[in-house]
Amino acid sequence: MPNSISFPVRSTEPIGEIAQDKPEIVAAGVVPWRIDPSDGLQVLLIHRPKHKDWSLPKGKVDAGETIAESAVREAKEEANLKVTLGIPLPCTHYFVGKKSKVVYYWAAQVEKAGRVNPDGKEVDIARWYSPAKALKKLTNEADQLPIKALVEAHEQDHLRTTPFLLVRHAKAKPRNGWTRSEGDRTLATTGFVQARSLARMLRAWKPERLVSSRWTRCLQTVHPYAAGAGLSIKKQTALTEHAADRDPDKAQRILLKQFNNPKPTLVCSHRPVMPTLLKALRTVTPKDLREFLPKENPYLAPGEAIILHRALDAKRRWRTVAVEVHRPFED
Repeated sequence: MPNSISFPVRSTEPIGEIAQDKPEIVAAGVVPWRIDPSDGLQVLLIHRPKHKDWSLPKGKVDAGETIAESAVREAKEEANLKVTLGIPLPCTHYFVGKKSKVVYYWAAQVEKAGRVNPDGKEVDIARWYSPAKALKKLTNEADQLPIKALVEAHEQDHLRTTPFLLVRHAKAKPRNGWTRSEGDRTLATTGFVQARSLARMLRAWKPERLVSSRWTRCLQTVHPYAAGAGLSIKKQTALTEHAADRDPDKAQRILLKQFNNPKPTLVCSHRPVMPTLLKALRTVTPKDLREFLPKENPYLAPGEAIILHRALDAKRRWRTVAVEVHRPFED
């Protein structure tokens, strides 16, 4: 698997900023949060005896690992927390010696704090603080940025969210070399690698409802995650290329029905169907976030995913409050 890092587009960053900067060190982490009955919003800080600092759970991205996977892994390794990623928070940028470093952050809701690493070496203390106290306690001033953004999201009722994922199927065998039914065309060898990589990345958001075009290459793309999570895949004819071309309105209705399902949901379809589906998603995405939805062909690369973080608005309708685009594997 290539070791190059695919930099995600996120609604908390100017498009392309990170990719253009090409930082020498890439890391990822989370801001664990909970609502305490007596103290309200709290965030978890960790103390690292080696660095003698108070920090957020974070660490460098391993070779062959996506940024989202790294954030989940670091939460487990540094604070023994099994988390699902919530809304993206602003990245931090600073230098470690002469090397530029970027740290990607996500909000991560925690019902109960886990046990700190029992060896007490990497992390010896994990403690909950109100945001005001946490901002004073942090050693690195740069870490304040994601906490401030988390507080702002909480005040806007944008912190409790449910993910909706739209995925383009992984790389398939070429059309011009396929002699059987188009619906039976399978993934290429690279596509199967992409599907396995996608499955690992999807664990960061843990979709529970899987909906796919019934054509083989889409089902093969979703299968590794479905098998690992013990989930079934709901097949939709309306999301196939031919059906969506004949009746794009039906494809959009199907998509919006899934968007309004309160469960974490994934929909997988084809590149030619993407403009139809993205048109529907723009109707549930505020104007200031639409720029983060792809606008030009090919819309998504093979195996790439859009993650829309949804929250209920004042009228109890699901609306997008944050957008991310992630590619799990570089061909």
